[in-house]
Amino acid sequence: MTITQQDQLDGLKDIGRIVANTMRAMARAMEPGMTTAELDRIGADHLAAAGALSAPQATYDFPGATCISVNEEIAHGIPGDRILAEGDMVNIDVSASKNGYFADTGATYRLGRLRPSQEKLRRDGKRAMEIGIARVGAGKPLAGIGQAIGRFAEARGYTLIRNLASHGVGHSLHEYPEEIPTWPSQDKRRIDKGLVLTVEPFLSRGGLWAEEGDDGWTLYSDPAAPVVQFEHTVVATDRGAIVVTLPG
Repeated sequence: MTITQQDQLDGLKDIGRIVANTMRAMARAMEPGMTTAELDRIGADHLAAAGALSAPQATYDFPGATCISVNEEIAHGIPGDRILAEGDMVNIDVSASKNGYFADTGATYRLGRLRPSQEKLRRDGKRAMEIGIARVGAGKPLAGIGQAIGRFAEARGYTLIRNLASHGVGHSLHEYPEEIPTWPSQDKRRIDKGLVLTVEPFLSRGGLWAEEGDDGWTLYSDPAAPVVQFEHTVVATDRGAIVVTLPG
């Protein structure tokens, strides 16, 4: 989606605020002994109360309102009977639509205390996303996002999952440009003014690829390694990026 009018930006900010508030509510509700299905129900209730529709359910018939990925699961985790425990890393990914506008956000949370190396990875994962967002702007190279994230990752000894990319969003969950590398690439495209996209690097301590599990949805790191993901939906302007997935 390319925004050309204020009402489009307003509609995008509305659904962006909804998904951000939903994710925050889920994160605050997490506690040991809760199942991921119970956590997903909280997200489903928040979306419904705001008049929004779960995008993965509506678009792909995903078996949950949100994606909840725990520890070795790195993305697209199906909410179910898995019980959350102290020391878990939990990725919550919320995408939804309202009035024809879509927004997508995600973050990796900790349940209780993590090992220092895990907490450092989590903090650096958020920083990697912020570094990528700083490279978003009208006329800038699309590859600049991944190049900046790649420099940050390499300098700190991290790897990046290279088959999970950022993407265009706005009128649908995934749209042009459908694959935006968040790792160094030779992509020659430039960012149009008003382009709506996600920035969502998957930062790891050794992982290179995402492999699908037996359930047909859940993704795991190959080679096996800790992975974190942070994601915002942003709009490219002459002055940089407007982040629309902020709580409020």
